[in-house]
Parts: sequence; structure tokens; C-alpha cells
Amino acid sequence: MNKIYKAFPGGKHKVLTFSYDDGKLEDRRLVEIFNKNGLRGTFNLNTGIDQPDIRIPKDEWKDLYAGHEVAVHTCTHPTIARCPDNEIVYEILNNRMELEKTMGYPIRGMAYPNGSSNEKVCRIANSLGMEYGRVAADKYAAVYAAQKGAKEAEGPILLGDETGFGMPENYMQWLPTCHHNHHLVEFGKAFLSLKKKQYLYMMYVWGHSFEFTRNNNWEIMEEFAEMMGGHDDIWYATNIEIVDYNKVFDRLQFAADNSFVYNPSAASAWLCINNTQIVEVKGGTLVHLS
Repeated sequence: MNKIYKAFPGGKHKVLTFSYDDGKLEDRRLVEIFNKNGLRGTFNLNTGIDQPDIRIPKDEWKDLYAGHEVAVHTCTHPTIARCPDNEIVYEILNNRMELEKTMGYPIRGMAYPNGSSNEKVCRIANSLGMEYGRVAADKYAAVYAAQKGAKEAEGPILLGDETGFGMPENYMQWLPTCHHNHHLVEFGKAFLSLKKKQYLYMMYVWGHSFEFTRNNNWEIMEEFAEMMGGHDDIWYATNIEIVDYNKVFDRLQFAADNSFVYNPSAASAWLCINNTQIVEVKGGTLVHLS
């Protein structure tokens, strides 16, 4: 019987993605860095805050964020878990509709403003078409807190190769790998060193572009982007592309003995067969797996 593993597009086993909030003017420089190095990410924007002196104007969004994803960050950035239900609905739905008018495509993900979310917020967001929600925390902080308490870390703390680089169990509470101030370059080096193809690895970086200016540390992202770009084993994806690809894979219909597979979706899925062979299963096709 064939041993079947999920692979990312092109047969890759690693994916790198980003999530940046608020749409401040510094996004221009961040997008330029991403584009220069072939990196792709998600930008979470507010539509009800008028600050032309510090935020990217709406008429620039479509061109600036081309090739990346724009996602919901609510209209006015409230601490949304404290809001009544009708306000939660308004903040998410109106933000989504305004973004769709500007960008011209369905908006299906979000980052919770101020990291504020709970089970009710997730349920409402999902009912309004949100297929993922990113929290304002990261696996680095969680692992560090478990091991070291509140003491300042000296570097990334990894519990084996997979710590911090796993796929989410709940996309509505999507926990990134690290904030860019949490030893980004060191985590990048650890991610590049991962070679076990029996695993799928994801590195997910989040933050706010204005923090680079505030902290005078743009060189961190410039070094990281140059180091991470152009690797054959990494899929460079937006947040929603990761969600969508996993749905395509989960819809695959396998024979009981794994001898063939049918893909009912329009998009392709990739398989790793017996740890040696990469197979693309195109949309609408049945493929025999020898």
C-alpha cells in the first residue's frame, strides 16, 4: 500500500507567510522588501480610520498590495471581544465590504484588532465569511513562557525541529510563529535547516510595519528577506492561499488501498508518494498512484 503525504504546491514541504496590520505608511517600504525577494504576505487594513498623515490612502491599496492579500482588521480597531454582538457584526462586515469595493476580490480572512478574540467573536467572524483569524501572539512567546517564565530570552527556544513551525489546528485562532522582534533571523535560520520531508513546516511572521521605524531596525527585515527568498523547498504564500490549499487537499478522494485518487476541486493538489515521488493531481482528474 502506498504511503501518501500531503505536499505543498510544487511538492514543497515548507511554507513562509506574513501578516502585517494597520496599513501605515511604512507598508510601502515593507512591500518593496517583500517584492524584491519574492516574499508574499497578508496586510490587514482598517477602513473607518481617517489618518492620511500616517496611513496608506485607499486609492493606493490596490496597486501597492498587488500580489499580496488584503484582509479584515475591522473598521475602527476596537477591542472587539468587549463589544456587543451588533457592533462586532458591523465592524467586521462593513470592513469586509469596503475592502472588497477597493480591492475587487472576496475578502475572507482577518486579524483580530488588539489581538482581541474569544469563542463568540470567532463564531460571528466565521458566519460573516471569515475563514481564518490571526491572533496577536506567537508560538515563540508561548514556548518561552512555558520554559522560562517572564525572563528575557537569549534566543529562539525550540522544542525539537517542529516547535513553532507546525500547521494550525484552528484557523480561526491562527497563532503565528513569531513577531519580527522575537529573534526573527535566528528563527529563519532554524526554518531553513529543516530537512525532514515527512513533515510540513510553516513559518508565520507578524507585526506592524511602523514598528521598524519606531525601533530603528529595518535591517532585521531586510536581512531576513534576503536570507529567506529564492529557496526551492519553500512555498511563498499569503494567509488565504494556505487555507484554500488545505481545503483542496482535504477534498481529495482516495481509493481504500491508496492506488488512485480523484480531485473534485478546480485547483491542483500535490502528493508525496512513498517519500520519493511527487505527484500533481490536477483539478477534476483521477490519477493512478504507482
